[in-house]
Amino acid sequence: MFKNMYNWIDERLDITPIWRDVADHEVPEHVNPAHHFSAFVYCFGGLTFFITVIQILSGMFLTMYYTPDIINAYASVDYLQHQVAFGVIVRGMHHWGASLVIVMMLLHTLRVFFTGSYKAPREMNWVVGMLIFFVMLGLGLTGYLLPWDNKAYYATQVTIKIAASVPVAGPYIQSLMQGGDIVGAQTLTRFFALHVFFLPAALLALLAGHFLMIRRQGISGPL
Repeated sequence: MFKNMYNWIDERLDITPIWRDVADHEVPEHVNPAHHFSAFVYCFGGLTFFITVIQILSGMFLTMYYTPDIINAYASVDYLQHQVAFGVIVRGMHHWGASLVIVMMLLHTLRVFFTGSYKAPREMNWVVGMLIFFVMLGLGLTGYLLPWDNKAYYATQVTIKIAASVPVAGPYIQSLMQGGDIVGAQTLTRFFALHVFFLPAALLALLAGHFLMIRRQGISGPL
């Protein structure tokens, strides 16, 4: 049945060449852990992407129950945590994954830096990678407020005050993030929109460019 379905799709879209190009792509020997123990450091990028996929999938599940307003936000998280089947597991994956993905991105960035993989002809990919890093930090920042508990509320207040201290642009950044005179309903709505729509869209676009350049330029050589 699966083969017949595949053949039906292949006749119309000709996906076999694309699939064979991916499946038959050779991996350099120096990134194969079976041959070189040091090759494990080249796994940080793939692990970061794997955790990112988990974050996206778990986040999609969480949005099915989350209510982005100051009256119901905490109650919706509490309901998800204690009454939805497997809700505590999925939220735990998303919560701890948010920290783990930053750690893995940092390790990946250090690997790229210390192996000189940011040098020509990969300078643009280094810039894109750093933009991905900042988007990930933005996702962590905006997601922190969404449970709307005391820790999230006061931590966001501190973060916005730090942003407001930026010379010249500080007040504008504060106004953009806060959406009003205080951290309130507008702030929660803006953080939710950034966390669920704007930043993920930017992340997916940057990841597409990142992988395209890796495909074109190949994996960098050993140190």
